[in-house]
Amino acid sequence: MFKDGLLKGKRILVTGGGTGIGKEIAARYLELGAEVWIAGRRGAVLEEAAQTLKKSFGGEVKTHVVDIRDAAAVDAMVQRIWDESGPLTGLVNNAAGNFISPTKDLSPNGFNAIANIAFHGTFYVTQAVGKRWIAGGHKGSVISILVTWVHTGSPYVVPSAMSKAGLHVMTKSLAVEWGRHGIRLNAIAPGPFPTEGATKRLRPGGGFDDSAKINPMRRIGRMEELQNLATFLMAEGCEWLTGETIAIDGAGYLATGSGAYFTELDRLSDADWEQMRAMIKAQNEKDRAGRTA
Repeated sequence: MFKDGLLKGKRILVTGGGTGIGKEIAARYLELGAEVWIAGRRGAVLEEAAQTLKKSFGGEVKTHVVDIRDAAAVDAMVQRIWDESGPLTGLVNNAAGNFISPTKDLSPNGFNAIANIAFHGTFYVTQAVGKRWIAGGHKGSVISILVTWVHTGSPYVVPSAMSKAGLHVMTKSLAVEWGRHGIRLNAIAPGPFPTEGATKRLRPGGGFDDSAKINPMRRIGRMEELQNLATFLMAEGCEWLTGETIAIDGAGYLATGSGAYFTELDRLSDADWEQMRAMIKAQNEKDRAGRTA
């Protein structure tokens, strides 16, 4: 679909780039000639991803361990990139967190666990990169990975819905504020694209088959479709496209409202929720162990 070397000369940071959608986007950018930086909280996961990507596609992949909830650590990461490699040309805000829960059962820590990454952290990275672009007179492109719930809201994932809606507005706001500097901001709102993290935290014990049944196209997303959209938004040739959140979901949210993905959780009993929480907690503990290994 894209010519070889399309992204040659691009230097792109992908947060949350060691797994899931972030890793898949980084792979396509690397394949098309970009220099890629991937960032996340688990060093071993990042290094494994970097080696896998380089083995598959060649090119240059660099890693940086960071907790994007820490604004000072974010600024240090971006300065390191500028110092070691030069200015970025692109940023993909992919790092996030999510889990299903009745909103009445959320603790402040549970809410903040999502909001501090998806909302605060994404702003810290965007600002750290953007202010350097402006100071240096560089153009740039930012893509934020959102959700279709920014248009509809969604039950049982309220911290994520609120945080992503804030980034939807950030995208529109900064597209106007930074447009005169040649800086573009767009967002992608994927429908169901199953990844290990999404399945274990949003569909513990199940899958996304029900989503396919209610989708107008009667299927879920194919990862190459998401990769292609992320490439189009990062490549040259559409510089007048900015301030947009593009849904890629087979018209799913238009047909059903994206809340339909989780509305069926109404039928769960308290015992079902306890089981769900136990499964999500086990996955979180596994991830934390990976960060300290």
